[in-house]
Amino acid sequence: MIRALTFLTPLLCCAPALAQVCQEYRVEYNTVYEQRQVTAYRLETETVYREEKQVTYKPVYETEMRERRYTVSRPVTETSEREERYKVMRPVWETQMRDTSYDVVRQVAETSEREERYTVSRPVYETQEREERYIVQRPVMETQERSETYTVMQPVTTYTTNYVDQGQFVDQQVVTPGPTRTRLRWLPSGCAVDPVTGASSYQRGGLTWVPEQGPARVDTYRVWQSNPVAVQVPQTTYQPQTMVRKVPVQVCKMVNEEVVKKVPVQVCRMVQEEHVRKVPVTTYRQVVERVEQQTPVQVCKMVEEEVVRRVPVTTCRMVTEERVEQIPVQVCKMVAVEQTVRVPQVVQKQVPVTYVRQVPRVEVRRIPIDPCTGADLLVPAPAPPAAVVTPLPSYPGGTIQQGQPTPAPQPQRGSTQRPADPNQPSLPPDEPAETPAEAPEEDGPVNEEEAPTLEGIDSSTT
Repeated sequence: MIRALTFLTPLLCCAPALAQVCQEYRVEYNTVYEQRQVTAYRLETETVYREEKQVTYKPVYETEMRERRYTVSRPVTETSEREERYKVMRPVWETQMRDTSYDVVRQVAETSEREERYTVSRPVYETQEREERYIVQRPVMETQERSETYTVMQPVTTYTTNYVDQGQFVDQQVVTPGPTRTRLRWLPSGCAVDPVTGASSYQRGGLTWVPEQGPARVDTYRVWQSNPVAVQVPQTTYQPQTMVRKVPVQVCKMVNEEVVKKVPVQVCRMVQEEHVRKVPVTTYRQVVERVEQQTPVQVCKMVEEEVVRRVPVTTCRMVTEERVEQIPVQVCKMVAVEQTVRVPQVVQKQVPVTYVRQVPRVEVRRIPIDPCTGADLLVPAPAPPAAVVTPLPSYPGGTIQQGQPTPAPQPQRGSTQRPADPNQPSLPPDEPAETPAEAPEEDGPVNEEEAPTLEGIDSSTT
């Protein structure tokens, strides 16, 4: 124990010297905004008219006579005769005998008798009386009135609305959009939405090709403007009207009466009687006989003969003749006409625009800390004053927007935390942060400036 105390005593005496040699620091980051004047150039266009002499050619038409020669074919008809031979078939009739014998079938009748029994119904008449009832209609005349309908034509006047166009020609202006051109423009950074997926993503600022539409053209056309006016036109028509009148009518009504009378009736009753009679029966037998006959027949034979005839032939021959005629021809001559025209010309000029923007600057400070207690050895400096925002001037292509980066979070005084860096791993709260390699050895602040950027300025002015 005594030997251990003897060994530790020199070490405790040298502790202040070791603390000065192995001093630990805490890194503190502060963002300070400085105001700087930036000059940009705005593009302005101006239309200037200049006079130019233009030579145009106007057509002048003159009539002159030209000689035209052409050839005409005239038909000449000639008549001649030619001999035509053809063959004709002449009929020659001859008489020939043809055998037309035929068979005749003759019926031979044979008569015999047979006994036939049959039943005969003989009528027997008797007189009886029966009672007959029938209805007789007796006419009864009555006078009644009935309604008779007749039609009378009454004049009726109606009004028809006709629309008459009382318009006129008016001048109408049509605006034609100018052509769209693609220009290189500076677009600021911000969030943009993908039109395909609909997802929002952050895009950095830079030069981008942007479509820009040129000035529109105004054309004036004469258009008919209609003005329909309603006109009442009277029209008289005859409408049928139904009238009713009472007419006396003689009506004959039939009254039914029942009449009863006695009617004698002859009643016929049939009585059956049997008779016997002799009936002659004729039987026919067929006998075939041959009849000889010769018939004269006229036979026609065609004999070929040669016939000669004269046929008139008409021949048409074309005779060529040359003719000359005078034709009026319209000749167009171009006459030069000189005139002075004002030609518009667009002149572009750049106007300087000065505005104030705030540039962020990061100050890095090393604050020594006590290795035993972890407390700061220096008093923290006061926070810089807040930056003043100056309003930006207007710009023809849109307002110049000054991009202000989001300030880094300020670490609390007396704490060992450093700002979050996505490229460096996080440290535990008890472990002190190491001094970055790029920080200077002095305790003074280190200034890191960002290059100024112009957002919303036309690419044609850069």
